[in-house]
Amino acid sequence: MSRPAGIRTILTASLVGTTVEWYDFFLYSTAAALVFPGLFFPSQNPLVSTLLSFGTFTVGFVARPVGGVLFGHIGDRLGRKRTLVITMVAMGVSTALIGLLPSYQQIGLAAPALLLVLRILQGLAVGGEWGGAVLLAVENAPPGRHGRYGSVPQIGLGLGLALGTGVFTLLGQTLGSDAFRSVGWRAAFVLSLLLVVVGLVVRLRVLETPAFRDLAERGDTSAVPIRELFQLPRHRRNVLLGLLTRWGEGASFNTWGVFVITYATASVHLPRTDVLVAVTVSALVMAAMAPVAGQLADRFSRRLVFGVGVASFGLTVVPSFAVLQTGQSWVLFAVVGVQLGIWYGLMTGAESTLFAELFDTKVRYTGMSLVFQGSGIYASGLTPVILTALLAVGGGTPWLAAGYLALTAVISLVAVRAIRPTETTLAALETRDEQPLAGATR
Repeated sequence: MSRPAGIRTILTASLVGTTVEWYDFFLYSTAAALVFPGLFFPSQNPLVSTLLSFGTFTVGFVARPVGGVLFGHIGDRLGRKRTLVITMVAMGVSTALIGLLPSYQQIGLAAPALLLVLRILQGLAVGGEWGGAVLLAVENAPPGRHGRYGSVPQIGLGLGLALGTGVFTLLGQTLGSDAFRSVGWRAAFVLSLLLVVVGLVVRLRVLETPAFRDLAERGDTSAVPIRELFQLPRHRRNVLLGLLTRWGEGASFNTWGVFVITYATASVHLPRTDVLVAVTVSALVMAAMAPVAGQLADRFSRRLVFGVGVASFGLTVVPSFAVLQTGQSWVLFAVVGVQLGIWYGLMTGAESTLFAELFDTKVRYTGMSLVFQGSGIYASGLTPVILTALLAVGGGTPWLAAGYLALTAVISLVAVRAIRPTETTLAALETRDEQPLAGATR
């Protein structure tokens, strides 16, 4: 597995998989902001339609921890590779079926009901995807490079978001408003099937990770990972701190990658194309920033790099909303570029390895999936709903929403400072020659 070609295949499998999964998952977020309110949740009050649409967006995040525990169990019992193949197929099929759904005008209440079911399937699939993709990279990393390798699947988050918003922008500009609302958005969802085929071709070439193979050969896999996860006090503590650590990160992404699309078009009255392009470009900046953050995390520490990102987000969120009130497109590009591209890039590039180091090999898939996906309910899925409600309570002014986001950053900072990866969990990320992970004393 140490040959360059093998390493490239492993990292490509991790990157392509997460790109496809996040394309599918966040394609829904763009559609929830721009298309679904009118097609599946028609109402005389646009605010009600938007809240209902974002409600189904949130349901996907509620399903994610269930998927994390379910596929984490499979991944810790049977292996990382097998699980990742299942999650990719499930995500691709559910996304394509959303693109084929009739609207509310065609089949009534059955339309939003079916949309909800498919969104739940999306949530279950992505709930099991992230942890496995990260472990595919991290558990194959040589000593001293766990941060760099762990940042690779995080690049897929930026690429997936950029691909989703980019496809929406291209189809909207090419087809026009009416054709886009009737056919164009559906093409973006059905395209998922082609991307899944590409992802599977790469993933089926990858072997199981050395860490899990060694565990399986010793017959030391956990019978019930979720139960064993909560038996050790340090694991229980790390689950709690991990859940709190991710609050600011999840709120940041879903503010500048999801909520800003509705806010900038409906409240600031900026052109939809400008907003989508701003998010697309910023997502690409974030994808470039993630491996930089991974290298910094290897040189310094995961906690420090993540903390700098979340602190920067918290300190600049109020000024960011203030300057957005000018209604200038270039200001939007600057704000989203810094917030999503740079500050969030630091957070996401460091967090994958940070969370992987919290748990032993036999419960690692389940533990890090539970942390990442469980926090997704309040940190990610509820963020657009909360911000939309706070915007309404504030009479259209963003200050309550900005204050809430600053508070999430404070919570994350306190939690990440309290995280203390132990020698035992760090030793579980050692390579096959049992060389210790660089920076194990930090």
